[in-house]
Parts: sequence; C-alpha cells; structure tokens
Amino acid sequence: MTDGDERPAGLAASGDEQPATVPQGGDGPAGQPAAASTGAPGPAAAPTGAPAPTDDYANGLGPADDDRARSEGPAGDYDAPNDSAPADDGPARGDDEVRGDGTAVQRALAGAEDAAPKPGPQSGPAGHLPTAPGVPPIVAAGGPPPQPPTRRRWRLWTVLGLVLVLVACGVPGVLLLGLVRDAAGRPAAGRDDRGTAAERRLGERMAARLDRQAAALLNGDRAGFLAVAEPAARPALTRRYAALRALRVTAWRPVADGVPEAVDRRPGEWRLTVTVGYCFVVPGCTPSSVELGTRWRVAGEAEPLLTAVEESRATPAGARPWEVSDLAVAVGKRAVVATTPALRGRLPGLLAQAEAAARVADLYAVAAPPPDRYLVYYAGRAEWQRWYGGGRPKWTAGYAVGVGGGHHDVVLNAQSLTPTGVDDLLRHELTHAASLPDRGYADRSSWWLVEGLAEYAGADGQPVDRYEGLAEARKLVRGGWGGRLDALAPADDAADDRVGGAYGIGYLAVRHLVDRFGEQRVLDFFRAVVHERRSMDEAADEVFGEPWPGLHDDCVAYLRAVAG
Repeated sequence: MTDGDERPAGLAASGDEQPATVPQGGDGPAGQPAAASTGAPGPAAAPTGAPAPTDDYANGLGPADDDRARSEGPAGDYDAPNDSAPADDGPARGDDEVRGDGTAVQRALAGAEDAAPKPGPQSGPAGHLPTAPGVPPIVAAGGPPPQPPTRRRWRLWTVLGLVLVLVACGVPGVLLLGLVRDAAGRPAAGRDDRGTAAERRLGERMAARLDRQAAALLNGDRAGFLAVAEPAARPALTRRYAALRALRVTAWRPVADGVPEAVDRRPGEWRLTVTVGYCFVVPGCTPSSVELGTRWRVAGEAEPLLTAVEESRATPAGARPWEVSDLAVAVGKRAVVATTPALRGRLPGLLAQAEAAARVADLYAVAAPPPDRYLVYYAGRAEWQRWYGGGRPKWTAGYAVGVGGGHHDVVLNAQSLTPTGVDDLLRHELTHAASLPDRGYADRSSWWLVEGLAEYAGADGQPVDRYEGLAEARKLVRGGWGGRLDALAPADDAADDRVGGAYGIGYLAVRHLVDRFGEQRVLDFFRAVVHERRSMDEAADEVFGEPWPGLHDDCVAYLRAVAG
C-alpha cells in the first residue's frame, strides 16, 4: 500500500476557497449540466442521449440530510469527523412490536404472489448494453425504462488500496487484492434457490422497482429516481442521485443477490442485497461493481417502497464517496476528479495535474489498454477517514483501490499534500491504476517491484541524484535493512524515514533494471510476476535471460553504490 504521513506545514484545504464557476449537476441526461438538485422531486427531464462534454465541471450537491450522524473513522492521528459529515442511510424506524402469528409477513407474501409478473422469457429493451446470455442487460444512459423482470511522503508516501492482513504472531502479512464482486453482478451460485416461490416473486417486484429507478437515474429523471422510495428516504437518495449524476453515470445495473429476507421484529419490512454494476463517463466501459443492502416496506398488494440503501461495507473497498458524500466533479479527457463542496476551488488545478499524470501513467499499462478514465477523489479530513473504509496507515498521502471491472479509484489526502508533491503523487497512483491487475497482488515479497515501478513513473525521468527520497534510502541502506528486496515492505506503524527509505530502495532497484534492460522488458517482468503470479526466478529467466539471484544481488550492489 502507498500512503503519506502527517500533514506538512503550510497546506490546508480551506472551506473558504472561492467556488469554481461551473454548471450545476442534477437533473437531465448524463453529460447535460442542469440546476442543482433539491430535496423535493422535480419534473422529469426528457432524455436526449447527448454525449458527455469533456473538461468541464459539475456540482453534484444535494440537500443536507437532517438525519445525518457523525462519520465513522478510526481513532488515531486524525480528528474525529465533524457533525456536517453525512452518515449511513439507516432503515426507517417503526413499531418494534411483532405479531406472534406472522400476519404481516403472510400478507406481504400473498401480495407478492398476486401482483408479481409471471416468469417467462423476456427480451432486453432498447438502450441496454449487451451482456452474457442469461444475465440481465446493463441499462445505458438515454435508453427507455426497462421492462419489469420476472504518498510518497511529499515528503509523503502512497499506498495501494490493498488490505494488509497479518497472520498470527508476526507471520508476514498478505496484501490482499481489492476484491469486489464480479462486475457482471451475477448472483452467487445457488442463492436464488433459497426461499419460497412467494418470496422470489416479491424479490422480482423489488428488482423491477430498482430497474425503473436505474432508468430514471440514467435519463436524468430525479422524480422517477425518488418515486420508488418512502418520503423519509428521499433526502439521502437525492444526495446520492446528485453525486452519481455529477460523476456522469452512464450505466447502472442492479442485480438481486438471492431473495428478500424479512427484517426481524419489523413487520412488513424486508431486506434485499443487490450488486450494482456501474460506469462513469464512458457508456461502454467494463462495469465496476458494489454490493448494497436495500430496505423495503411492503403493505399487502401495494408496490414495495424503498426505505433505505445501506452503505456498502465490502472489504477492502468500503463505502464509495458517491454513497456518503456530496461531490463536486471535474471531467477531463483522461481523468475525472471529485471532491467535497468545500474544496471545489481546487478542481481546475487538480484536473490539469491529473490529465498530465494520466499521460505518463498510460505508458505503464501492463496487460490491458490504459483505463478509459482515471477517477481521482480529493478527500478532506473527515472524508479521508470514511471513504473506502478509512483506517489507512498514518503515513498515507494517497492510495489506489480496486473496484472491479479493471478499475482502481485513486484517493488523495488533502491534509497531507504540499503543492509541490501533487504531481509526483498523481503519477505514482495513476501508474498503480494502469499497471495493477484487477485482483491486486497477493505476495508481499513483490512490494518492491509494485512500488518501485510507481516511484519510477512518479520521478518522470529525472536523474537519480535528484530523486527526492534518496537521503531516506541512504539511511535505510546504511542500517535497518537486511539487503533483501523481498523483505522491504514497511509495517503500517513504521517510522516515516523507514517508509521513505523503502520506497527509495524500490525505485532504485527498478531504475537499475530499466537502465540495463529497458522499460519494455521491465514491464514484461512486472506482468509475469504481478499479473501472472510467477516466481521471480521463473520470470527473470524468461524475460531477462539471467538467473534472479544474480540480478537481485546486482540491484542491491547498485543501490548501495548510489545511496550507500
């Protein structure tokens, strides 16, 4: 993982910055700026299907949610979230009493059986992206509603959004991948076999409501998006609608995972887990995915009403920013940058820097074309502790986290960055997004290669003697490091100079391999080790034609000569 450290003196992202003069995101088809959304549903906007423009801004601001609680963040060096931070969307509260005879549940199931559409083959409606046979189509923007279904320390350091799991009593941890569900959103095998026929039909009714909501989202119909929900749930949904529209959502595909389950001690309330495949800006992207819990109220034969959408808590990705925060967004040709309303004055500069970094990162796409867009979130203090689960090492300035579909979202810590460090950090993190496999990497011994390549890209061709981390690398080489690249990764609680030295050694090792064999062969070596999960020995023999032990010692001798 890559991260930064304590906030350097002189940088404070101020909420008093002048807001950018930008169109307001809200209603209307994707890519068409409109007035900022409000708490009350407005009239539906007619879809146009117009392509999204580039290099512009949208302010995806929704109304304040009166029921917001304090953000959840880890204890540590960060301040606790303030009261203005949005909180989880909890289920609507109701009567805690439950009928002993289960009458409410039986009425709901009976209504589902009477009102549910009958199963049978159905053709995909126009405006849906094709998918694999038997998989419901992805709803694309502009189409008609679907038919009901049946770091570097800058001096900072950066950290991949991969979770470090420590295995008992000091055994080296395993950097787990940014695991998310299949982007196609297929239900887990066998889960649809659970439950009664009436429960399955109730699930079909809920899925039909979610499909209509998806079509409304993509067509810029806020009133239609909110129509599936109870009034109490609409403020939080309005905020989410505005954030997704500001991010130029172009595909939104909810798929039920199994059947709804009755909520204990809440008659008439149900919970249905769904996996949503989604795209931003680019309609035909391979979707990212997120698993969400939806809460419903069912009364007799009436249509189910959505009462809440729970915050995703998948490990390690956690809650996406668009789930929990108001967002202001800037969209460019290669990058999308989003931040909080208080920091939106930074968007023009951040977008220009991200666009420049994207051109560098594109060169390090290893096993696939570069990402269609790099998505960068600029986090304030409270958001840093909440987005994607928070809890990063204290030395973190930024990280990349896998979200499915070959995509990695990048998050920068506004509290930890200096103005001169943003360019290097963006090149580093966007290189992770371009070079890493969707599943991340699972072997801690390859940390030096993953981070060394990103540091090499971040340095952007500067001479070795101008590399900013050289002094820290020298300190680590002279003491505290045993001379093994596979034992280089720092601990979460490592001191700043130990972290900086580790990144510096990784950079020097990769730099030496590039100087000897060229960038393309080093990328081939990276692919073999990180993507294909082959051993260093096997990869070195095949790519470089030399045994790895000798190359390893050669790299160590070089970095000792340069930094020792």
